[in-house]
Amino acid sequence: MSAGLAISIAILVFVAITIAKGVRLVAQGEEWVVERLGKYHSTLRPGLNILIPYLDNVAYKLVTKDIILDVQEQEVITRDNAVILTNAIAFVKVTDPVKAVYGVTDFSEAIRNLIMTTLRSIVGEMELDEALSSRDKIKARLRESIADEAVDWGLTVKSVEIQDIKPSQSMQRAMELQAAAERERKAAVTKAEGEKQAAILEAEARLEAAKRDANAQVMLAEASAEAIRRVTSAVGDQTAPMLYLLGEKYIASMQTLGQTENSKLVVLPADLQTALKGLIGRP
Repeated sequence: MSAGLAISIAILVFVAITIAKGVRLVAQGEEWVVERLGKYHSTLRPGLNILIPYLDNVAYKLVTKDIILDVQEQEVITRDNAVILTNAIAFVKVTDPVKAVYGVTDFSEAIRNLIMTTLRSIVGEMELDEALSSRDKIKARLRESIADEAVDWGLTVKSVEIQDIKPSQSMQRAMELQAAAERERKAAVTKAEGEKQAAILEAEARLEAAKRDANAQVMLAEASAEAIRRVTSAVGDQTAPMLYLLGEKYIASMQTLGQTENSKLVVLPADLQTALKGLIGRP
């Protein structure tokens, strides 16, 4: 009795295991790869699926939803030998489960390494300033470059985003020093330009002043000449008026000289009487 019960229980367990191996429920967003006797046989879609127990084996379970792959940060050397740090994130989708499991050992790691090497190649062809300002261009070239390889692995690259691209710490310090030097250079140029402009304006001012002084002297000389011509015309051949004017100027000059603070002694000329005679018009 006990032996029969044990056999019955064993049969029930065998039937349950057989049913479990033959009937499979695949969740939405997944696809399972089935192998029969070690060879690919079929792909199970979401829903109820029937297998041949003990012959069919679910070898791989793949997620067909978008997969997010984070590409780690790495150092990249640009064409002008600058070191920058960059990382990315990729959104891929399994479109052919068979190629994804049999075309490459680990498609996630393969895509991640492909993005890293391609990113180094793209950035390595650029100058530092171009690399820092061409994020969209790098992203477009990166997606285009890995698309063909991804198709061979049964994947579709939905998008590749550059998370960060920045100079290394040593490069940031060098760029700060360069920026400071550039600011100092611009300040020196601005100062020199200002001094140059000031010197030009000062020279122009001196030139204008000299021209005005020359014009004033010419006008003064012309006025003096005109005055002399008028006096000469008025006096004619008579010397008395001329002597009177000269004597008047002479006395005014002597008076001014005598009124100065430093004047202690006034020397009168020996021909003072002759001058006075000219002042009163007597020979």
